[in-house]
Amino acid sequence: MSLSFKRLPVLLAVLQFSLTSTVRGEEWPQWLGPQRDGVWRETGIVKEFPAGGPPVRWRTKIGGGYSGPAVVGKHVFVTDKQMPAGITNPSDPFDRTKRQATERVLCLSDDNGAILWKHEYDCPYTVSYPAGPRTTPVVQDGRVYTLGSEGHLFCLNEDDGTVIWSKNFRTDYGREQPPVWGYSANPLLDGDRLICLVGGKGQTVVAFHKETGKELWRALDSETEHGPGYGSPIIVEAGGRRQLIVWHPAALSSLDPETGKTFWEEPFTSKAGMSVATPRLSRDKLLISAFYDGALLVKLDPTEPKATKVWRRQGQNERLTEALHCVISTPVIEGDFIYGVCSYGELRGLELASGNRLWSTFEATSKVSARWGSAFLVKQDDRYFLFSEQGDLIIARLSPAGYEEISRAHLLEPTGPAQRREVVWSHPAFAHRNVYARNDLEIISVSLAADPSK
Repeated sequence: MSLSFKRLPVLLAVLQFSLTSTVRGEEWPQWLGPQRDGVWRETGIVKEFPAGGPPVRWRTKIGGGYSGPAVVGKHVFVTDKQMPAGITNPSDPFDRTKRQATERVLCLSDDNGAILWKHEYDCPYTVSYPAGPRTTPVVQDGRVYTLGSEGHLFCLNEDDGTVIWSKNFRTDYGREQPPVWGYSANPLLDGDRLICLVGGKGQTVVAFHKETGKELWRALDSETEHGPGYGSPIIVEAGGRRQLIVWHPAALSSLDPETGKTFWEEPFTSKAGMSVATPRLSRDKLLISAFYDGALLVKLDPTEPKATKVWRRQGQNERLTEALHCVISTPVIEGDFIYGVCSYGELRGLELASGNRLWSTFEATSKVSARWGSAFLVKQDDRYFLFSEQGDLIIARLSPAGYEEISRAHLLEPTGPAQRREVVWSHPAFAHRNVYARNDLEIISVSLAADPSK
């Protein structure tokens, strides 16, 4: 094959773009990363932190929220809450008295953290634990999708933040109140569909056309004060079909993502609507875990879309637990073992086949027993990065033998109230060989590159 000199500039431009993309590394465009599985696949990452901690690239002041950041290209997206002068969050986080506030969608420069644009809208808060928005932005093809605590869904232009389309779950779908702890289920992009948990009779799950916002289908019922619950949907492939997995307060459900038709359901009632942790898949096994109600493992059929229960473990109460009772943190499955944080902050290792406990430790979360104690787990190569509720980033190995801490650095101060302590309950993003984390005061970018010059 011969090359024309006339095409050389074009080829050089393509090569330059390819090299630039390679240097920037992997992105984090949604909840739990590119494949929605909590795995960070970049290479060239530090083996342990340098003395004094990893270098901070930038810090930017923002407002409150539990929402994690999304990182795409040279942009970082995050949402927060702002309150007028004289208005404060209630001293009791369960107080749902209406308070004036706004929510913001922020686009920051990944180079220096400068705010490039913002979209702000009125959003009086009526939810319990009203720190701010809960869900991570979803970014694809020049569009940014965000869902606020009170049910404001936006599709925004990535370049300037202009509104392409929007929905209001409360007014458009007749919801008198949002779920007790706010809309927390992270939207899922699948083909032309943006799939969201809305709540209500026949509308627990609603699919919108991602470009126009037109409703494509709705499915399932949820009529409690907790609406559709708080867990994020995922897509799995099993039984010869793509299946939309939705865990809501009444059941673990499998739907056809194109039509909303139900394939199968496994009953699982979640007390206080606490279907929170994202369902996790390992080969043909699917796991869910709840604070009060323990864990359930089902096996997906290899030939048709159906499932059978493998085990259900609950324990006597929220303290005397078996297996795993998750709250804030989504567990992980590696091979034949489960690693996750239980109801009072124990990081546990379990056998997948039985749910039997192998070991436990408080070292990665709150150091002591604490209700809803938490840490976020992200796998990278042969180890894990854990972000604790105390604002520590930890490198550790998790194995059937136990928890092996390699390195620890303090990134952020805990700011949010939780059971007589302050916490950071926001999942970080890992992209471009950096970590991006936030509390209720700031968002930071910290380099985790083994060689910062690359």
